[in-house]
Amino acid sequence: MKRDKDEASVDAVVNGEAESVDSADHASDDGDGTTAMAVEAVEAVATAAQDAVANAAQDIGAFIRSQRVAAKVSLRQLSERAGVSNPYLSQIERGLRKPSADVLAQIAKGLRVSAEVLYVRAGILEERPASPVRDALIADDSINERQKQMLLEIYESFRKENAISSTGSEKDEFREN
Repeated sequence: MKRDKDEASVDAVVNGEAESVDSADHASDDGDGTTAMAVEAVEAVATAAQDAVANAAQDIGAFIRSQRVAAKVSLRQLSERAGVSNPYLSQIERGLRKPSADVLAQIAKGLRVSAEVLYVRAGILEERPASPVRDALIADDSINERQKQMLLEIYESFRKENAISSTGSEKDEFREN
């Protein structure tokens, strides 16, 4: 019975359904305090995860706002360009909502920036090392997002192929010919 209560409390903390857990209520039956320590550890991890999500939402929101202001676009104009409701966009900018990848792509289109930039800022993609070719492709307004993505994928595949070739397999090919 006590174990069920402990597990329910841990689940509540992980799911964000409990403000805090009273560790005294979860003292271990064997007196060594391991259950209480485990509950405290889970609570700390859950709090850190909630903080990370909140910070990510604020970071991407602040970045979107700064890009919008730099482009001299009103919230309403961006809303129309991106096809995202004005209130939802406002909530994103204030860090109250964390947008999905699809919404970020729409916002990127409205801001005329690469969706990849927003994905990296939102923590959806890992940042890649700087490349002048990638930067030029991303900055080119004469091609659309789909074309940019395809060109970047082709470029990356060539880079990987050349990296494999330079590790020694290319030398073996020359010996055979």
